[in-house]
Amino acid sequence: MKSLIIFASGRGSNAQAILDYFKENKDVVVSLIVSNKSNAGVLELAQSAGIPHAVIPKAEWNTEASLQLIAAHQPSIIILAGFLLKVPESLLAAFPGRIINIHPALLPKHGGKGMWGHHVHEAVLAAGDSETGITIHRIDEVYDRGEILLQARCPVLAGDNADSLAARVLRLEHFYFPRVIDFLLKSS
Repeated sequence: MKSLIIFASGRGSNAQAILDYFKENKDVVVSLIVSNKSNAGVLELAQSAGIPHAVIPKAEWNTEASLQLIAAHQPSIIILAGFLLKVPESLLAAFPGRIINIHPALLPKHGGKGMWGHHVHEAVLAAGDSETGITIHRIDEVYDRGEILLQARCPVLAGDNADSLAARVLRLEHFYFPRVIDFLLKSS
């Protein structure tokens, strides 16, 4: 059995896409959903799906208790799905190469600290980019720098604003993220 742990800070639309993709797969289980925010929508998603969930406040991320909680679920992959905290080096060391992230732009452009959500889409528009997309990558100790696993592209259209661009990018996220996870599970 392959175990997935999802970290998310928001509503959980990528978590839902992952759950939907793997719902018929008896060899894969989302064993834990973790958020740093007690009011994150992803926690309601976890509860309604019957998935164990936890809130780890920012001040507690780099603790032995947090590491033990995550390790107890023996994750094959830890998935950052709209997770807005930097992962501590202790977690990177405990799960080398097994933590992946999705970023709503074509890295290395528009990445780094503070580049998430609408901030990214506004930066793409301000730069006058003709295309954007997603990057799925392994993480390391630097924001948005790890090994790129997949990039998918979409055009920036005349008249786009951050919301219209975000909607187009989100469709890419929901399609590609579960499939990259499935590929990684099958190749490990």
